[in-house]
Amino acid sequence: MSTLSLAEENYLKAIYHLSASSKKQVSTNAIAERLTTKPASVSDMIRKLSEKKVITYVKYQGVNITDEGKKYALNVIRKHRLWEVFLVDKLKFNWDEVHEIAEQLEHIHSPLLISRLDEFLDFPKFDPHGDPIPNEDGVISTRPRMVLSGLSSGTSCLLVSMKDTGVVFLNYLDKIGLKIGTKLKITEVYEFDGSMEVEADQENSMTISKQVADNLLVVSE
Repeated sequence: MSTLSLAEENYLKAIYHLSASSKKQVSTNAIAERLTTKPASVSDMIRKLSEKKVITYVKYQGVNITDEGKKYALNVIRKHRLWEVFLVDKLKFNWDEVHEIAEQLEHIHSPLLISRLDEFLDFPKFDPHGDPIPNEDGVISTRPRMVLSGLSSGTSCLLVSMKDTGVVFLNYLDKIGLKIGTKLKITEVYEFDGSMEVEADQENSMTISKQVADNLLVVSE
C-alpha cells in the first residue's frame, strides 16, 4: 500500500466519505467545499493521488476512489474512531471534545499500535458517536438505523447515532440527558410542528423539536 502524507490522507478520507454518500463521481468542487480549500489546490492533490493509484480522475467527470484507496481510507477512519473510543472511555474526554484530537492521532503509522489499541479497548464495534469502526480487514458492522422523527407514538427504540456530530449539537444532547445507548419511548407526536414527547430510559420525560428528532438515529428495541 502506498504511503501517503497527512494532507493526502485527509483528502482521501474526504473523497471516501463523499463517494460513499453518492453513486456519482466526486467533483473537485465537492472536495474543495468539504475541506474548505480552493479548487486549484484540489486539482494539484488529485494529480498526486492519481499517481499513487488510490483514485482515478477523468476531467469534467470527477473522481472515483479505487479499491486500494478505499482500504487506505477505511484504515484511517478505523484509527480515528478507535482513538475516539480511547479518549472517551479511558481518558474521560467528553464526546464533543475528541474529534479534533483524533484527527491528529489518526495519522500515526503503526499497525501494531492500532492492533494493541483495538485489543485494549476490547474490540469495539462503534465509536462514541455511534459510527461503525472498520476492522483490520476494512469490514464495517452495520445495523439498520432509522431517523427518530420518522417513528410514531408508542414506539420504543435505542439511540445509536446522530447525523449532526458538531460540538453545539452534542453539547445540547448532554444538557437534555441524551447519549448513545439511551432507551427512548415516543409517548406523543405533536401534529402542529412535528415535535415529540419522549421518555428516556423509563425515567425522564422531555419534549424535543423535529429538528433534533431529524438528527437522531435509532434502532428498534
